[in-house]
Parts: sequence; structure tokens; C-alpha cells
Amino acid sequence: MAASRDWYEKDFYKVLGVSETATAKEITKAYRQLARDNHPDTHPDDTAAENRFKEVSAAYDVVGDEARRKEYDEIRKMGPMGPFSGGFQNAGGPGGGPGGFSFNVGADGLGDLLGGMFGRGGRGRGASAAGGPQRGEDLEASLTLEFSDAIQGITTTLYLTSDAQCSTCNGSGAKPGTHPKTCSQCGGRGVIDDNQGFFSFSSPCRACQGRGVVIDQACPTCRGSGVERKAREVKVRLPQGVADGQRIRLKGRGAPGRNGGPAGDLFVECHVMPHKLFGRDGDNLTLKLPVSFAEAALGGDIEVPTLDGPKVKLRLKAGTQSGTRHRVKGKGVETSKHTGDLIVTVDVQVPEHLSHDQRQAIEALAAATTVSPRAHLEA
Repeated sequence: MAASRDWYEKDFYKVLGVSETATAKEITKAYRQLARDNHPDTHPDDTAAENRFKEVSAAYDVVGDEARRKEYDEIRKMGPMGPFSGGFQNAGGPGGGPGGFSFNVGADGLGDLLGGMFGRGGRGRGASAAGGPQRGEDLEASLTLEFSDAIQGITTTLYLTSDAQCSTCNGSGAKPGTHPKTCSQCGGRGVIDDNQGFFSFSSPCRACQGRGVVIDQACPTCRGSGVERKAREVKVRLPQGVADGQRIRLKGRGAPGRNGGPAGDLFVECHVMPHKLFGRDGDNLTLKLPVSFAEAALGGDIEVPTLDGPKVKLRLKAGTQSGTRHRVKGKGVETSKHTGDLIVTVDVQVPEHLSHDQRQAIEALAAATTVSPRAHLEA
């Protein structure tokens, strides 16, 4: 991308209200908030808000892109005009006045050097149009799932209200029956070049606001933007094993692009409702299994429910203690890479109310018990 004059004159970080060390996530968050606060759709006929929206968008186009941000930061380190602020003196020969810079290269070599720095100049280099295709904004949505649906996978529908291609003008921005015209000032490039000796700066074309086209009669629905705010349905296929809080990326299902650019992505944050019986630990399902005192003491086969329906038998050995964990292989969460297990934790139930026969039986057990479970505590 060609470095425009704004790269030297404006602090894009300040425009977005973030520090120069801000992460990409922090920059995106700040941009989205400012874009929502100043969007023309929410501030109709407010020129100040519209200008602010354009300024914020221009800043994000640079520092929101990893490669452009790196180039922008490198140029800013050189100052307003880089190391050439004192002008060129005796270029191609030794010397150079105060603040100047001397090069022992010819004009063509210098042009290539500057072209490498600013993305312009040199042989075969050209600027990318400011009004070229722009990728659509990423969108976020939340989805609440039943526990079993998250484990087994599901196809569902999301209902969103977001920017979409204008249904009246099909995204052209022009009133039906008319068409956008190529801007006569920039020839459809969206930028105007300003050649200054060895430097060649580009700035957005004022006649078309950098779009490359001029709309004489704007679409009444979208007012020339090519997009409109409307409700839409997005069908989503969630894979097996989606976890609570997991974000699913749907490529190309976000906001539409501008000027023929690709659509953004849709990120779906999943919220999984708890199950009345089962819990989850990674790819394993968990279950607390109540057993009677007699079952724990004598042992035996206990039927254990599974999430997918059929019960399985779990063999308890005699003297099983409360809190012991038992593994049922292959009855956990199935994903594309791995299938977990069902982890069963034994919970020995002590009866709160005893019948006459139960009391007599337990009293007989107590009388027959000769070893105290607290013997190891006695000094």
C-alpha cells in the first residue's frame, strides 16, 4: 500500500484512542466502539459524526492491518519527512548540508530506494487505490445451547441484525435505473498523486471521497453507502464437542465488503447450559453415582446412564469407598481428534431415616465390628 501524506501528518493511534503498543485486539475493539458511536446511520445529517467516522475508518485501515501497521510505524520513527527532512544535497556525491542526507547512488537507484520505503517510485511500482475493495467488518453473536446439542453437534439458525448488501441497489449505492460513474478526477483509482521531486505522495480523491466512483443519484434506501441495516438469518453447523465459551468462526458470514471487497467473518460465542446429571472436564463427561451402603460394602454390578442413551454396567468391588472414581472408556465427548471417557464418582448414601428392620440390621453390624476406623488417630 502506498504511503499517503496522512501517514506523516496524523497519529492514527491517537485517532483511535489507543497506545502505540496496543494489541490488535485492543485496536479492533476501540475501532468498533468509535464506528458504532459515529456511524452515519445513527447520526443522519450530522456532518461532524460522518467525518469522524471516515477519520476512524481511515486510521483502522492502516493500524488495523498487520503489514500496514508495521510500515506505518517504521515511517513514523523517521519523523515527519524521515531522514530527508533537511532536503537532498549533492545526491549521488559526498557531502550534504546540515540535517541533510547524501547518497552515493544514481537517480534510478534512489527512486528504487524510496519506492521500497514508501511503496511508490522506482520502476514498475504503483499505488493501490484508496477506493479499492475493502473487506467487510467482522461480526460477533452469541448462541445458547443445550448440553446434549453441544456434545453431539447441531445445525441451527442465528437471527442477526447487521449491515448487509442493500436490497434496493444490490450494493451499488446508486438509485435503481442509474449507475455509479467513474470519477473523472482520479480515473477510478480513488487517489490523487502529488509528485514532489523524488517523493510521490497519494491522498484520497476529494471528488469521490476515495471510492473511485461518483453517484449522481443516491439509492433512497442506503443513501449511497451500498449497505443497509436489516435482519437476516444465518444457518450454523456446530461440530461435536463444542465447549462453553468457545468461539466458532464462520468465514465470510460477517458484514459485506465495500467496493467489491470480501465479506468479513462471523464469530459465534457458545454458551452451554448445564445438564441435570452430567458435567464436563475437557473431553471427559463426569457423573456422580449414588450407591447404597450395602452396594458399596458388598460390591456388585450397577447400571450407569450415558448421555447417548443406552446404560452401561459398572462393577463395584466389595468395600468401595465414597469418592472413588471409575472410568468408562469411550463414553465421553467425541471430537474430530479424540473421544473422551465417562468418569463416574461413587457417592455412598447414608439413610437419614431408618425403618425398624434397618436399625436392627445396622446395630447388629455395629456389634460385629471389632476394628475402629479411628484407631490410627489414637496416640
